[in-house]
Amino acid sequence: MTKTIEISGRTEEEAIAAGLAQLGKSREDVSVEVLERSKKGVLGIGRTDALVRLSYEVADTQRDRVETYLRGLLDCMGIEADIEITQREGGGLCANLSGNGMGAVIGRRGETLDAIQHLVNYSVNRGSEKQMHISVDAENYRSKREDSLVRLAEKMAAKAIKYKRSMALEPMNSYERHVIHTALQNYEGVSTASTGVEPNRRVVVTYEKTETAANKPQSREWA
Repeated sequence: MTKTIEISGRTEEEAIAAGLAQLGKSREDVSVEVLERSKKGVLGIGRTDALVRLSYEVADTQRDRVETYLRGLLDCMGIEADIEITQREGGGLCANLSGNGMGAVIGRRGETLDAIQHLVNYSVNRGSEKQMHISVDAENYRSKREDSLVRLAEKMAAKAIKYKRSMALEPMNSYERHVIHTALQNYEGVSTASTGVEPNRRVVVTYEKTETAANKPQSREWA
């Protein structure tokens, strides 16, 4: 992919030399476009510096592909955002978006954000021998959503025990159901299971009268 920098100097040659020094490249490694020529002026009055643009090629990494695709997608949505891409624990990349208009990026219960993540993963991994997972977040929505889901899970578990009956949660996607199952897997007195058909699949928290955390079965399904 092509990257550029713009830099000024007293003359075109000084601007080019400054740009090459900044990039650590030789003249053969870049292409030069003179945007503004220097003017000497009269007795120093009206003098202007030269402005040049240096273009150079860099390797097209997966990180670059993620950023390029996201910027194109956000442009189509009419949204400007800062994109920070970091390595994920266990492999893969995490792209966190920030700026105005993140509500439109997240959507209802994160549905738009999930769709963006799906599109990014499909685009970047298409044709690649080695697949990698790319997580897309906005204003740390996912971690905040996880915290709220854990609190919800514990609240519903307490209700199931108090009223000695099963409690059905609202429909959730597979990842959110996984968070609920994980949060309650060692919660004494209840068990969890997923029921229903997508997109209305939900977690049911069931009261277990004699079950203990030590011997109750783990939830087998979270997808």
